[in-house]
Amino acid sequence: MAVHFCQPGPSYSDDPLVQDAHQHRGHPRGDGLAGQRAVRDHVASLVSSEDGVKPGREPFDVEIVGETAGPIESAAGLSVVARRSIAEVATTDVVIVSPMAFAEDGVWTPGRHPRLVAWIREMHASGATVCSACTSGMLTAETGLLDGHEATVHWVADATFRARHPSVRLRPHEALVVSGERGRLVTSGAATAWHDLILYLVARHVGPATAQAVARFHLLQWHRDGQAPFNVFDPATGHCDAAILDAQRWVAESYAVAGPVAEMQRLSGLAPRTFKRRFKAATGLTPIQYVQHIRVERAKRQLETTAEPVEEISWAVGYEDPAAFRRLFKRLAGLTPGEYRRRFHLPDLPYLSRRRAQ
Repeated sequence: MAVHFCQPGPSYSDDPLVQDAHQHRGHPRGDGLAGQRAVRDHVASLVSSEDGVKPGREPFDVEIVGETAGPIESAAGLSVVARRSIAEVATTDVVIVSPMAFAEDGVWTPGRHPRLVAWIREMHASGATVCSACTSGMLTAETGLLDGHEATVHWVADATFRARHPSVRLRPHEALVVSGERGRLVTSGAATAWHDLILYLVARHVGPATAQAVARFHLLQWHRDGQAPFNVFDPATGHCDAAILDAQRWVAESYAVAGPVAEMQRLSGLAPRTFKRRFKAATGLTPIQYVQHIRVERAKRQLETTAEPVEEISWAVGYEDPAAFRRLFKRLAGLTPGEYRRRFHLPDLPYLSRRRAQ
């Protein structure tokens, strides 16, 4: 089976690159490192009886290809070599589109890679599974293949993706989404959801025991809780409504006061219904939803950096009822406060400064 890893680009850049990882059909290509083969054989020895993996046999044949062959400089300054151009690849089994960068102003520029878009569409029509990692879902969506199907993308690109591709059923809280006919569309979320994508492909094409062995060997974990626990609330402030922006600035510092929505409305000088309408239009959230997101985000920082009891954190961010706070936190963060603390609390390591979260 062939897997082409298509990376528009330099990694996170503008010049498309594709990695072709074919499931091996013949002899090894001879371009792998001896150490990598040793890892492969060790993993195979752990699971050979369960998945039928034979030590010494290459389960995948990986090749990087791009719009043109040759070295491509990544956004990090590292050079990646595309061994062939996409024009030289007539067929494959799996295409993986690697992450891409947005423009410097954070805006996605569509239509930059028409040849790559056409090639991805052609590979899918010939039977290939098309996968995207992180922000590359934006390019994959340009092919039209995701229209009418479920998909995920890096949570930071949620709003941009929805605006450009409303016909895609986006599930931004998921780390991995498999959709399309026979599951031939696979999308993964933010950067390390790449691990979920690779483990899924190994499980699907080699076997689940092998995927778990790879995860144990490399200390990888499936993001079973999705992307929600990792999301950071980034309120919209680029609008031109000065009264609402003033309200946002006030609540960012005074989120814990009693009745913050009424106080924001009073300070704005607007009628209650007008305030709520303009607030929703400017931020995409109702005032109470906005306050809830602000409070949960502040609670996250305290859970990450302090040992304060959940009840005290609940009180500190404005909730007198810890049970209600726990329910809200679980709804917005995807984890209970206790689960979030166990996942994200800073480890007890030397020389770490533990300042009380504000």
